[in-house]
Amino acid sequence: MNRAEREAAVRRIMERTAPPVPLDVYTEAVRRGERLLRRRRLARRVLWLLACAAAVAFTVWAARTHPWAEPPSDTTPPVTGW
Repeated sequence: MNRAEREAAVRRIMERTAPPVPLDVYTEAVRRGERLLRRRRLARRVLWLLACAAAVAFTVWAARTHPWAEPPSDTTPPVTGW
């Protein structure tokens, strides 16, 4: 099959009308699609909620413990009486 024959075959396929889709297949596809969109929307909201809760928890922890401050040294006693 050369290029011209392939192009002609493709044109014949493209010019055909699509067979009608049964109504029950269409309604089932719409129902499943809506359910999938609802689940994705719920998952997205839950993930955003978890991310915000984690950010708040980290902020509260950091504000209370000050992890950026150097802890006092306990290895040597204070020098007095020199």
